[in-house]
Amino acid sequence: MDHNPDRIAVWPGYFDAKVSRRSGRRVPRDSSVLKPDLEGLFIASRALGLRKIKREEKTSHPTRPHSKEGRLWVSKKGAADSVGASSKEEILQLIGGQWRQMQKDLRADEKEAEKRGPQTGDRRARAQRKGGNKARAVQARAQRSQKRRR
Repeated sequence: MDHNPDRIAVWPGYFDAKVSRRSGRRVPRDSSVLKPDLEGLFIASRALGLRKIKREEKTSHPTRPHSKEGRLWVSKKGAADSVGASSKEEILQLIGGQWRQMQKDLRADEKEAEKRGPQTGDRRARAQRKGGNKARAVQARAQRSQKRRR
């Protein structure tokens, strides 16, 4: 691709919570996510309000040639107009904050669905739940028998 000073390259590796700043993370820990991927980065950017985005899949970062993580091209002018961020670091922190919040919401929704249990007519989930109760009952019996032995 030819050089365009209005575009910023955003790599998913910039947001990896398990990587140190020295190893390539570009945002603070509170704006980083676990297992970053291009699709999540794209969705978080859209949710933030960025519209001028181009996705490039199967490209590798120069310092990480073994992983074909892909990248996003974000327009500086479009970012300044839509979210008010003027520098690359501001854009990265805003995207990271949005992405992390989306992951937290997803985890909370999964926990809520797990608490509610299976839906009516979902035989597979009901069977798994029943198996879990059996396992808990067996474990409780084992603990009671250990107490009796003492």
